[in-house]
Amino acid sequence: MNEKMTFCEECRTDVAYYCERVPLKGSLKGEEYSYTGNKAVCTECGTEVYAAEIEDGNLKALYDAYRQKNGIISLEKILEIPRKYNIGKRPLSLLLGWGEMTFTRYCDGDMPTKQYSDMLQKIYGDPAFYLSFLEENKGNLRSQIAYEKSKRQTAEFLGRPINKASKVDAVIGYLLFQCEDITPLALQKALYYIQGFYFAFMKVFLFVDDCEAWVHGPVYREIYNRYSNYRFDQIESNGEFDVSVFTDAEKAVIDSVIQHLCCYSGKILERFTHSEMPWIKTRGYLPSDAHSNRIIAKEDIGEYFSAVRQKYNMLTPNDIENYAQVMFNRTMRS
Repeated sequence: MNEKMTFCEECRTDVAYYCERVPLKGSLKGEEYSYTGNKAVCTECGTEVYAAEIEDGNLKALYDAYRQKNGIISLEKILEIPRKYNIGKRPLSLLLGWGEMTFTRYCDGDMPTKQYSDMLQKIYGDPAFYLSFLEENKGNLRSQIAYEKSKRQTAEFLGRPINKASKVDAVIGYLLFQCEDITPLALQKALYYIQGFYFAFMKVFLFVDDCEAWVHGPVYREIYNRYSNYRFDQIESNGEFDVSVFTDAEKAVIDSVIQHLCCYSGKILERFTHSEMPWIKTRGYLPSDAHSNRIIAKEDIGEYFSAVRQKYNMLTPNDIENYAQVMFNRTMRS
């Protein structure tokens, strides 16, 4: 065990020292405070010696006395808040509407004002209040991920169920994050292929949502309504995404569709779907330009893409590339 050493003026050399608890007095912001601190004592001659570690501890004890008398939140509680609610120091400061580095300074020992201290005390002691405040002020955050992580941990701490985004919404968020220029038409087709190929590999559907056999191919109506204002323009992304919402199998299929099918335009993908059984069967004898809200049966989607997987001997989702290439070549010849 290493002894703590410091210089002793009496012994004129570096010596080991020990600590004694002593009553102390100190002034802070014009007021005097009594508190208990420590003094360092030379083990050789018994003289009080200077030790930076002891002095730092005594200064903290003085600040703690000031905090206690004036109702200022303790440093320990300040440091606990980011861990308790799974949020970074800067995001928390922004959430509170403070300067970006304000909370960080408080973590480093700076004294908050009484107003800021009262807010931190409220947050520390009332997780339900924090969760409500987070929801109301999430627009202050620069990161959606910071909001979601903090909300998830706080809700779990309170034992509350979390209203998670639907799987199709999560996939849309990831597609917009990964694809720089995806249009509403291309988005619809990407969702359709993810649904089909996920079933082919996993024998369950990724979405509960149904798509309809519209003139321009399979369409998820609610998603169409959501992004209809973009018309032929690319859909804007919020610039970030937390991929931990997906399992490895989900991400593998989605990534393969992005790589091997989303490289084509929405119009090309539309032509792909026009030659595939689910859309053709659902449309039946409707004229090519006739509007329809007929739902493409999930059974037909599952049957078709399972057959595709078998025909093209797909061992992993990355083998979707073979099907995409064949479909593209066939489309270019027609």
